[in-house]
Amino acid sequence: MSEFIERAKFACALGGAISTLTALPKVVPIVHAAGGCAGYLSNTYSMAAGYKGSGFCGGSMLPTSNIAEQNIVFGGEDRLAEQIEHTIFALDGDLYVVITGCQVEIIGDDSISVARRYRDRNVIGASTPGFLGNALRGYDSVLSSIVEDVVEPAGTRDPLTVNIFGAVPGQDVFYRGNLDEIKRLLGLIGIRANTFFATGENVASIKSYGAAALNLVLSPAAGIAPAERFQEVHGTPWLQTELPIGPSGSAVFLRQAGEALGVDRITVEKAIRAEDAAYYSFFERIVDIYSDLDLQRYAIVVADSYYAHPLTRFLANDLGWIPYLTAINDIEEADAQAAYTERFRDISSETKPLIVYERNAGRLLEIVRNSRPRNDNRKYYDALEPAYVVGSVIERGLAEKLGAGFLSVAFPVSNRVVLNRGYAGWTGGLALVEDLLTGIVASR
Repeated sequence: MSEFIERAKFACALGGAISTLTALPKVVPIVHAAGGCAGYLSNTYSMAAGYKGSGFCGGSMLPTSNIAEQNIVFGGEDRLAEQIEHTIFALDGDLYVVITGCQVEIIGDDSISVARRYRDRNVIGASTPGFLGNALRGYDSVLSSIVEDVVEPAGTRDPLTVNIFGAVPGQDVFYRGNLDEIKRLLGLIGIRANTFFATGENVASIKSYGAAALNLVLSPAAGIAPAERFQEVHGTPWLQTELPIGPSGSAVFLRQAGEALGVDRITVEKAIRAEDAAYYSFFERIVDIYSDLDLQRYAIVVADSYYAHPLTRFLANDLGWIPYLTAINDIEEADAQAAYTERFRDISSETKPLIVYERNAGRLLEIVRNSRPRNDNRKYYDALEPAYVVGSVIERGLAEKLGAGFLSVAFPVSNRVVLNRGYAGWTGGLALVEDLLTGIVASR
């Protein structure tokens, strides 16, 4: 039986490549594809990722070969070479990256070889056809090419420097705020973090990433491929970790990073205690109203694997909400699903969430309704209320049908404007509490 995705929460690989490159200062994507691909995919993340914008060279400025029928029949490599020449002449970039759509990959254009002709003019290429997979595959392909062609070999390594992979610009709507906070967190224990996309980073700084002693991968679904390529090319090992949200997740994150790099445990624990003290000095201000107004909720989390477990753990372990359902939309293989489900063993509440792997948002209401007995006009009935849905803007309809609160965190997010907002770390945990509870009391 055929199956379709009702409302997609990912663009294709080319879309992920465009969103990744437009998040890098003075980097110019050159799209070798049909004309509609570049504009539509760029606008997807410009609008639906908290109004991320088009960056240094995106949106209607995005250079594209705009191939037509003639190029499909006779090949489009000459057209690509022409576009590269024109782009270099017209746009002053620090790096130009050729990325590809489905059409040119199907007809066999060797776009990467064409890009290599201009290597001395800071042009590289990455294979990013839509059929490669979703946006995460585009991120992986672009970062792998940057690792191979831009990052320079290092004579010596800094034992307290790490590179961060897995935060996909646009797909993580809050990537800038999250990465800035992760840099701050690691700095507390003397570790310098290179993140590609945080404030102040650029192509010149990326070239020096080869001096890092370790690569940290924040996502189980993105960042592993470029981290593995980094290890092949530069010999740098990598470690799988997770986006740290709130006290519980942030403490785990710092302990993992500190242990991997040999940071003195006393230093790590001192930093954790100081951040805990600051966090709870703010959090204690809402303890009275949290109890008096009964702000505890049943939590329903709908997100990709980058956010799903970190959000659920924060809501359950740090905020004290009841984790009811977590739906993950980007893991399909049974072994990977089983491995990801194991992560939820650290949920400290007695009630454990129902874990489902579902890409289609329209099925979630049925899953929720079938997860508990129906009310047959009984005098006493344990209803799923009050509830709160944390997901993408697509889940707003689910929240309305359940009579639940709602906050959009996972892509797509088109009902919020996001600048430097982030939910990572202790600081991000406080921001998340503010946003969640404001949603409850806003109508008072």
